Amino acid sequence: MAQAGVWFGAGGRDYTGAMSRTTPATLALTKAGIEFTVHAYDYDPDAASIGLAAAEALGESPSRVLKTLMTLVDGKPAVVIAPSDREVSMKKLAAALGGKAAAMMKPADAERISGYKVGGVSPFGQRKTLPTVIEADALAEDRVYINGGQRGLQVRLDPKAARDVLKAVAAGVSS
Repeated sequence: MAQAGVWFGAGGRDYTGAMSRTTPATLALTKAGIEFTVHAYDYDPDAASIGLAAAEALGESPSRVLKTLMTLVDGKPAVVIAPSDREVSMKKLAAALGGKAAAMMKPADAERISGYKVGGVSPFGQRKTLPTVIEADALAEDRVYINGGQRGLQVRLDPKAARDVLKAVAAGVSS
């Protein structure tokens, strides 16, 4: 699939092109002074794996295209960010946040709590700041892609900057 466009963020720059809308995610990153680029692609709602489809559309390794999952740890909302080609261990996620049990959040709850539609959930600019875990292996990458708050929109940035702005715990939570 062809990439629809690339726009640069931070420093208050405007985005132009087919998906010119800013999102709470891009606004939060800009406000925090994080350097990022915005990448649009053709979103496939029928894809077996949204993250893997995004990686293919962007021509990137799935290890650099990170998925954002809304979860519950001991019944409380939390976010996990992991490579799109890996499965998250709920036991490891719970342990990373000092909990006993973790589970995926129901899609309707994920949308209500995050403020984003499933397939476009970003860890940036959510309605409330939630405990967040980022897969430690992702920090070895120079740049990663994370959902930009809209289906078919990714932001490319330094994973350490993502960890820092989210105040995320870095832990090995996927396999």
